Amino acid sequence: MKRLYYIIGISLLLAACNKFGDMNVNPNLPSKTSSTQLIANAELYLPSLGESPQAEYFAQYLSETQYPNLSLYNQVSANFYSMYYGPLMNLDSVIRNTSMDANEGPIPNQLAVAKILKAYFFWHITDRWGDVPYTEALKGRANTTPVYDAQSVIYDSLFLLLDQADKSIVAGDIINDIVYQGNITRWKKLGNTIRLLMALRLSAAAPEKAKTEFNKALTAGIMTSNADNFVFSHLAEAANESYWYDQVTDQNRKWWALSESLVSKMKPVNDPRLPVYGDKNSAGQYVGLTYGATSGLSTTAYSLLGQEIRKQNANVYLVTYAQALFAKAEAAKMGWIPDGEIAAEANYKMAIEHSIRQWKNNDTTGYAAMMAGAGMPYVAANGYEQIGNQRWVHLFMHGFEAWAEWRRTGFPVGLIKPDGKDVPLRQGYPQDEVFNNKKHYEDAVKRQFPGGDNLYGRLWWDK
Repeated sequence: MKRLYYIIGISLLLAACNKFGDMNVNPNLPSKTSSTQLIANAELYLPSLGESPQAEYFAQYLSETQYPNLSLYNQVSANFYSMYYGPLMNLDSVIRNTSMDANEGPIPNQLAVAKILKAYFFWHITDRWGDVPYTEALKGRANTTPVYDAQSVIYDSLFLLLDQADKSIVAGDIINDIVYQGNITRWKKLGNTIRLLMALRLSAAAPEKAKTEFNKALTAGIMTSNADNFVFSHLAEAANESYWYDQVTDQNRKWWALSESLVSKMKPVNDPRLPVYGDKNSAGQYVGLTYGATSGLSTTAYSLLGQEIRKQNANVYLVTYAQALFAKAEAAKMGWIPDGEIAAEANYKMAIEHSIRQWKNNDTTGYAAMMAGAGMPYVAANGYEQIGNQRWVHLFMHGFEAWAEWRRTGFPVGLIKPDGKDVPLRQGYPQDEVFNNKKHYEDAVKRQFPGGDNLYGRLWWDK
């Protein structure tokens, strides 16, 4: 724990930044802070990729029980600066460092971990906003107005970065890692699983490239069990507690209930994950609140966010084995991998089983009964929808990822239009870009979004 506080202290020293890089740091002279400490500092930003009410609204997992606001899709602009001058600046400093300490673990592995994390953060950013600064970002004073790279270029660069990381890994763990405790085998599997999921995202935009990258990731070796899951575990202490614990328990904000859309997918088949996702209402029932409702609101009539989800030391699941299995099920159905519908069904079933194991601490009680429920047995004609629906259920509380998959596949169908507004297709760029990086901002908007910088421009891969 002292190490975490030390790393947080370092982050404060590195925080005098401006947009796309630390203005007080020469990018050619990386900080003397150790590379693995910078990696650990970057890892501290990981929960923000999952613990976000707005993310849960975009995926329609949670409804607002009081003061409906963001769930009505009334906020366009969102800020990505903190990811640039926080974790990405630290990770890039590691990658550029020419005097790393081998006592912290094999230098190729320190670099590989930094590259994997860099790829993951940039993947997250581009899938929310579209074209963003990449090749000219993170240059500090050398370039404070970077161009926006096309999303297709960013994807190509990230595939290459992940390939470099995979091929460079050697035997030997690293220190100071607060996610995998330095286990380089798990980092290798993570990098390839991210590559696999990124490839699937391109199933409509670039299917041949997607198939190729998907199979490269499989060959290199992806996650093989829940033990490989990429999970940020909070601690049972105020300095490192869950966002949801702070909001619901510390501040007594009973603002979030499970959406009716989610409960309606789970309750009819006695999904054993439902008691984890939400609590029973005051009448002892699981009841979802219609997404976007502005009347009939209550903090007792509906199922509020589950106790397990809002524990002080709750886990934040970011990349999981079940996700990889759902991806393989879909890939089999598309003919990307062998055995067609047989493999699709097998991976579909395994994905649901391992999702339940993930959320229920390896307890599969109720799995067999659930799989016998209406609409659960795999049917080839409905396979894409079944895979998409169950992936959505699995990705609960990782709203940005679920939202990206909804945009790609259209599943689940029937998401609510609050106040008649469609579910957003992207987030608007930070408002400050209009002033701080005007030319490149305007160029990016013009080439991507004829309707302007709003919530409804389609990203490159969203066909």
